[in-house]
Amino acid sequence: MKQNSGVDRRRLLSGITGLAGFAALQGVAMGAAAAEKPAAGAKPSNMGVPANGRAYERKPLRSDVITVAAVQSRIRSVDAQSSAPGIRANLAHMVELIDKVQGFGGVKDLLCFHEFPLQGWNPWDRKELERVAITIPGPETEVIAAKARQYNCYIQFGAYVVDKDWPGHILSITSIIGPNGELVARDWKARNIVGVFPGFELVTTTIYNVLDRFVEMYGADAVIPVHRTDIGNLATSSTQLEPELFRAMALKGAEVLLRTASGGFNADDIRMTSLYNKVYSVIVNNAVSPDNPRFLDDPGGGAGGTEILGPRGESLAKASSKFEQDVVARLPLASYRATHQIPDFHLALYQPVFDRFQPRQAPGLFNRYLPTDLKDAKRYLDEKNNWR
Repeated sequence: MKQNSGVDRRRLLSGITGLAGFAALQGVAMGAAAAEKPAAGAKPSNMGVPANGRAYERKPLRSDVITVAAVQSRIRSVDAQSSAPGIRANLAHMVELIDKVQGFGGVKDLLCFHEFPLQGWNPWDRKELERVAITIPGPETEVIAAKARQYNCYIQFGAYVVDKDWPGHILSITSIIGPNGELVARDWKARNIVGVFPGFELVTTTIYNVLDRFVEMYGADAVIPVHRTDIGNLATSSTQLEPELFRAMALKGAEVLLRTASGGFNADDIRMTSLYNKVYSVIVNNAVSPDNPRFLDDPGGGAGGTEILGPRGESLAKASSKFEQDVVARLPLASYRATHQIPDFHLALYQPVFDRFQPRQAPGLFNRYLPTDLKDAKRYLDEKNNWR
């Protein structure tokens, strides 16, 4: 498989085949039936929201109690001029951590990694991001799929991704690989924060940036996906401080919110989201990261804090330090399902206000122009600011 850099990553990845069982995958296509793109224009009549909030859609559980491990690992940025060696090293470290987490304290049903375990983060411009980005499915996900098969588990992680259907765009994708090696989820980030970073904005394309085209290609239901699996109804996101997004996930039957971060997050946001929607939440942040190019080991003190929370907002397990570690909790989903229902709220009170709301930036701006770098994104989005 060749990337924009012209580097054959399959050959470069061969250096870790002994660790990840990559050789066993030669000639075997990674299953992706559960994550195939919906047919163009597909619009389910109920958008996944049940008329009876107690009878939301779900699959039978593999066991009454599901064991989850949130893997708080380092973040290490790759060299954008020659990204393959760095990605290979980060993937090898990810594989090593999978083996360690699954080799101690019993096998877990779900392993969750942070936002960028394969590539790290740097203020890259669009051309650099094209060299850093991977494809999903691709050789990296094949390696991770081998581990999912080996341990009969689900593995969730984030990555920068390029897609032939979206030339020129850089996507921030959260994926879930299932126990058969299938790609269960390949979720776009819903939206980026705007007006927070001094002097720059993010250049990755989110659903909001291209909303009309996204819905045309994949259907309205794909905007807020919920994945019904035998370890519960899962929804993923690297978005923060947008309670409406997670309320919508809960209305569609999400039971476990898998959230990722890098460089910090707001713990109250995670806790209150669980409490308000009566769902489980897993938040995975990066650990203290020595030798991360261009960054201190813990810039701004934002490392650590990885946590698993219950449906009352209670902490079930939390990282004991900012160093690499696994945070493990057992979720009694069978008993939870016996009484759980989707949120019951009084939309008629709020709908007139929502209908009149005008956002700071309109959706679809990246359909018109793709900023070249972070400063260009700042300039462009400032020009399109409706609240000036």
